[in-house]
Amino acid sequence: MKYLVLGSAGQIGAALVSKIRQSPGDSVLEFDIENGTEQDLRIYKNELLDALVEEADFVFFLAFDVGGSRYLAAYQNTYDFISNNIKIMDQTFDVLKKHNKPFIFASTQMANMSHSSYGILKSIGEKTSAVLGGIVVKLWNVHGLEHDEDKFHVITDLIVKAASTKKINLLTDGTEERQFLYADDCCDCLIELSIRYKDIDRNKQLHVASFEWTNILDVANYIASHFPGSVVIPSALKDEVQKNQRNEPDTYILELWKPKIGLNESISYIIKEMLSSPHKYPGMPLK
Repeated sequence: MKYLVLGSAGQIGAALVSKIRQSPGDSVLEFDIENGTEQDLRIYKNELLDALVEEADFVFFLAFDVGGSRYLAAYQNTYDFISNNIKIMDQTFDVLKKHNKPFIFASTQMANMSHSSYGILKSIGEKTSAVLGGIVVKLWNVHGLEHDEDKFHVITDLIVKAASTKKINLLTDGTEERQFLYADDCCDCLIELSIRYKDIDRNKQLHVASFEWTNILDVANYIASHFPGSVVIPSALKDEVQKNQRNEPDTYILELWKPKIGLNESISYIIKEMLSSPHKYPGMPLK
């Protein structure tokens, strides 16, 4: 199978590219603005995108202008955020329709949260994907190795704070709960769904989650335990990104795939990797 990964330099995309390359008989094409301006999905009638979609057997549509809570709180209600993502979806879905390619669209469990511009935009992507016959996955707080400091998600953000200052200042009081899924598990799921593409019930919701709730304060304390002398400093604020709205993941996905890697194990691995190669990760103190 020849895969095309749109958003191949992102947290999930980079892990997915690496995993596909390890799979005998499969190959992968990459597309990400980090590789050059010609790989900008906002470009009207992008000829490179058209050629790669035509060449590919299957497309993973992961690309989106998005980041962690800090990024969303600052930018999701701006013109540029909304405009960027509308253009990304418009151009990409047009090419997918033109070549009638099977694809998976990466949505979010926040797609039903009407207060969130990010959620609303993803819900539009879900409806468009359904019209085109694609698969929609609702991702839950995927974490892994990240390289864009402005868009760090919470676990990466807390690790950098602990490593660089020994002070883990939280954006909230830390009581909000999340289901954190390791990127490697997420990629296994995406590949499995691509293999079973024709058999997936499009009337079922595909919630790609860990199915284990953890609050941010517990995550912060576990990260702090890896850095002697670190302290966790909660804020007095409540979560403004999800506003304490809480979904429950549909369990249908567990008939097709199950996560294997626990949260503590994945956090420990990420910390080990970031400490061993600090030059790769913005904000990490150099040895």
